[in-house]
Amino acid sequence: MTRVTSKRQVTIPKLIADQYDIAPGDDIEFVPAGDSIRVHPPIRPAAADRSRRLELFDGATERQRGRQRGVEQPAQGRGQRGWRREDLYERGSAR
Repeated sequence: MTRVTSKRQVTIPKLIADQYDIAPGDDIEFVPAGDSIRVHPPIRPAAADRSRRLELFDGATERQRGRQRGVEQPAQGRGQRGWRREDLYERGSAR
């Protein structure tokens, strides 16, 4: 059993914290459930999401390094849009 401190803080037992992967600094949610309270542990991103985010981060880091070296990087999708900048200016004109 856990005791509530004068600051209304509680300590999560180590066994439960380890079982639900709760670490110091994590945000947990207390949800009223009738006559009791439910504690929701933090939601962790799936491994696939994490690997995709790391892949995107590595790509952005490489583009930034290229900019710092002065190397021109092609913009993603350039030439695949089906229009040119000049087409935008001609669209609204009364020619």
